[in-house]
Amino acid sequence: MADNAVKALIGDILNEIIEEARDGGGKKTSVGLMAYGSELGQEELCKGARLAQQNDPSVKVFCIGPKLEGYEDLNWIETAADEHEIAHAMEQALNDGVIAGAVALHYPFPVGVTTIGKVFTPGKGKPCFIASSTGTSSPVRTEAMLRNAIYGISVAKAAGVPNPKVGVLNLDGAQTVLRALQKLKDNGYNIEFAESIRKDGGAIFRGNDLLAGAGDVCVTDTLTGNVLMKLFGAWTTGGNYEAMGWGYGPSAGEGWNKVISIISRASGAPVIASALSLNAAAAKNGLPAIVAKELAAAKAAGLDELIESMQPKQAAAEEDVKAPAAEPTDEEIHGVDVLEIENAVKALWKAGIYAESSMGCTGPVIKFAKHNEEKVKEVLVAANYL
Repeated sequence: MADNAVKALIGDILNEIIEEARDGGGKKTSVGLMAYGSELGQEELCKGARLAQQNDPSVKVFCIGPKLEGYEDLNWIETAADEHEIAHAMEQALNDGVIAGAVALHYPFPVGVTTIGKVFTPGKGKPCFIASSTGTSSPVRTEAMLRNAIYGISVAKAAGVPNPKVGVLNLDGAQTVLRALQKLKDNGYNIEFAESIRKDGGAIFRGNDLLAGAGDVCVTDTLTGNVLMKLFGAWTTGGNYEAMGWGYGPSAGEGWNKVISIISRASGAPVIASALSLNAAAAKNGLPAIVAKELAAAKAAGLDELIESMQPKQAAAEEDVKAPAAEPTDEEIHGVDVLEIENAVKALWKAGIYAESSMGCTGPVIKFAKHNEEKVKEVLVAANYL
């Protein structure tokens, strides 16, 4: 009996050596796939697993779920047709080292962990990482977006982009986040900013920039990122079948050591296959270690202090600041975040400068008299609004 066990083990090892030699000598990265629960049916998931191995010989997929007839050629970790049992089996396979990463239809990430999606942008056929797309890196919006930038850079590097260019989507909080990222850069954190394709340039992205793939990483909040993933994945199909992209991406967070990617229940086989390949690359290249390294570099450049400044302040009695005498506002300044625009106006009033808040086509603006331009900039910079 013992001899038979030894022979079986030797046979498995020889088969693995032959398989690796056939694929060019590289060691395969084993990735699990929750192979049950899709709105498109179990077969769609199995097709994605098979396609992943055909497209990327470095990937070895383990389907987790009830074995499907016609797909016996795939590797299976068999379970009942029960999502709780499948989730448990996936965790067990990760803990036991059977798989290095996993692609799931759902995962209860703790607060502080998010996923970085990857989409195909149609303008020039370029990929772009959406930071982030599920989970949440912080309950504070601006802190979450700042962390998302670091996690987006980390995932891009794990996927083979050595110096990803970063843009921030033009949302509430975008200017605050960009200002924080610029401070990190000034303090030595290695970040490269993307440039908008629009005439005014800069690293604040609009929809045009996403379509054109103006950067490698687009920083956003998770809910917006989730919508973008669905739009970019299913815009050619009418919405019920995500046909393009790499899914909602691998997980990242401070102290998080698992590489778990998310796909949706509407993700089709091409997206599933790409998600498996991206997950394998992130696991093989040590995504958790890359995240830790990027966070350490950012902390050395003042990340913790910037995060502290973003925390909600205890409400206090607001200072009653009266507007100076009105005068024509024939000049305007951009770059103040919409969440801070009214306080910025009051800071100018306090300095004796009449100003008004307004909303331009690219975001909030402060209007003032042209002759006050230099003084306005001086006050806003000193108060940290610009």
